[in-house]
Amino acid sequence: MSSLAFKFLIVLVGGVALGVLSFAWWNAAEAPATATPPEALDPTTTTVPPTTTTTVPPTTTSTVPPSTTTTEPPRGMLVIHGTGDVTVDPTYIPALKSRGWDHAWSGLEGLFVRDDLTVINLECVPSDIGEPVGKAFTFRCPTEALASVRANGIDVANMGNNHSGDFGKDALVDGRAQLLANDIAAVGAGKDLAEAGEAALFEINGWKVAVVGFGGVAPGPSWYATEDSPGMRSGDHTDQMVEAVAAASEIADIVVVTIHWGIELDTTPRADDIERANAMIEAGADIIFGHHPHRLQPLDMVEGAAVFWSLGNFVWPRNSIPSATTAVARAVVHPDGTIEACLIPAFIETHGHPVLTAEPECGPAL
Repeated sequence: MSSLAFKFLIVLVGGVALGVLSFAWWNAAEAPATATPPEALDPTTTTVPPTTTTTVPPTTTSTVPPSTTTTEPPRGMLVIHGTGDVTVDPTYIPALKSRGWDHAWSGLEGLFVRDDLTVINLECVPSDIGEPVGKAFTFRCPTEALASVRANGIDVANMGNNHSGDFGKDALVDGRAQLLANDIAAVGAGKDLAEAGEAALFEINGWKVAVVGFGGVAPGPSWYATEDSPGMRSGDHTDQMVEAVAAASEIADIVVVTIHWGIELDTTPRADDIERANAMIEAGADIIFGHHPHRLQPLDMVEGAAVFWSLGNFVWPRNSIPSATTAVARAVVHPDGTIEACLIPAFIETHGHPVLTAEPECGPAL
């Protein structure tokens, strides 16, 4: 082989070898890198994927005040007055027309204005409507007089008597409304049996006081209220009286009864009225103001309750010394619930003009 051919062979073999190496290097550079295996997790570590947080708007918090203990107001002393028959009929007592309505109360030194509660028996129809029914005496209280009645301290008027129907049933119903319109509670009569027996309620000096009225003296059966007819609440049916007193006792601390009963001109209570009084006291009556006999009768304490059997006349004509001799009933309820009672002497000096004649023996002085 010539030297020229040998050199050619060497160059050829070297070029082939160089190409093979170059190809291998390029191939290696293009190959993907080997993935590094993950490190082992620490067995004590718990990887929790992030939770999706739901944002809840803040709830409206009702702020409840700390429980408040309801404390009843301390009870004070109560002074309650009652009277017998009152009429402000100017045809029966002309002095009320000539001297004015306040003439009826001007002899009392403001007694009823200063007390806690005053209850009267209103022996006239407080209405301007209706016609007189056929009976010997019919009494009307002009509605213009009612403002004076209230201004002189009268809080409750009993309509349960033998004159509430003097001008018919419409006038009776209207009369009750007229009293209420003048801020005078009406008891003892109404548009039906339920209303006639309804108690007048008062909250005074920490006490709840109920007043119920009855009329046991009626010209006839039609004068009594029924379930669907106006009239007065009977003071003859003991079971109905007990029912009304018991209902009042459930909603009040002190129950006052004003009742028209007895026989005219009697000076002591009759046995049947004593039985009725005992039944009402057992049902919860604390104070009983009686009227109708036109004469003053004694005061008795029965099982802690004060019973004024008859309070005689009050705003009334001066017909005689016995009929003009009268009194204001006073019941003093002490904070411990005990009741003290007395009669404040009075005298009808001129027609329709009662005057106090002595200091009371219980409660505050005049």
